[in-house]
Amino acid sequence: MSKKHSVLFICLGNICRSPIAEAVFLRLLKEKKQEQNWDVDSAAMGDWHLGLGPNERTVVTLKKFGITDYKHIVRQIKQEDFERFDYIFGMDHQNMR
Repeated sequence: MSKKHSVLFICLGNICRSPIAEAVFLRLLKEKKQEQNWDVDSAAMGDWHLGLGPNERTVVTLKKFGITDYKHIVRQIKQEDFERFDYIFGMDHQNMR
């Protein structure tokens, strides 16, 4: 069996952009029956919203597109993530810098 792939989506607060990217990616994996082959997560650059769930607008947007089973708790990116994940996508250039 081959190693699981892994991807982390990051944005400033982890309450809107990166959770949406995570939820959509998970949905696509589920549709392709590939979710067991991936480790998918999202994280914040800052610590302002730690322990909270997605922003209300995020939840509304996901529901609008039929994603109703997404569960998320905000966490901050940590040094170990750079070793754990094969791919890290920032939601803008500032996040990647």
